Amino acid sequence: MDNVLPTRLLCLLVALSWCGCNRDAPRQLQPPPGPPTGVETVLVPEKLTSIESDEKDALGRPLRVPCATCHSLADARPMPSRPEQLQAFHRGLQFRHGELSCTSCHQADAPRSLHLATGQALPMTEVMTLCSQCHGPQARDYKAGAHGGMTGYWDLSRGGRTRNNCVSCHDPHTPKYAGAHPVMAPRPPLPHSEARAHE
Repeated sequence: MDNVLPTRLLCLLVALSWCGCNRDAPRQLQPPPGPPTGVETVLVPEKLTSIESDEKDALGRPLRVPCATCHSLADARPMPSRPEQLQAFHRGLQFRHGELSCTSCHQADAPRSLHLATGQALPMTEVMTLCSQCHGPQARDYKAGAHGGMTGYWDLSRGGRTRNNCVSCHDPHTPKYAGAHPVMAPRPPLPHSEARAHE
């Protein structure tokens, strides 16, 4: 009877050591990603090539008018330095983007196109290249997937993904987000007696 207790204790220790083997070794939950087969696309928002009109479509959404519809009819004028100077198109435009002027981004002689700080012309649809020259940390985070949002797969071996454009979320003339309130207000804390009842 005296040998039974040490034998049982020994068996228990051996069983526990077998169960605990390789506990610190990482487990592979899924196979590693294969070669990328999905494609990453970046949205090109309509507001880069058109503007909302006062007219509505059959679903009640504002109809959009291509920029060229109006800009091709008007004589070319020099680009103003401030939006308050706009006389024909885009009157009432709000502009709060640091110390920039209209021609910091738009070409003075071709308002429907942009330019980099080097003077290199860019089509309006290449706005992300323009934003990236001043907003480097956000561009870096965007490339890493931490800024901008997307739909689809992180792992391109599983499928494609669609990324947002800078102007999908930010108004280029007033890019700072306005303050927001939560959809549902936070609930007040429970009285002490009710909180204890839930423990």
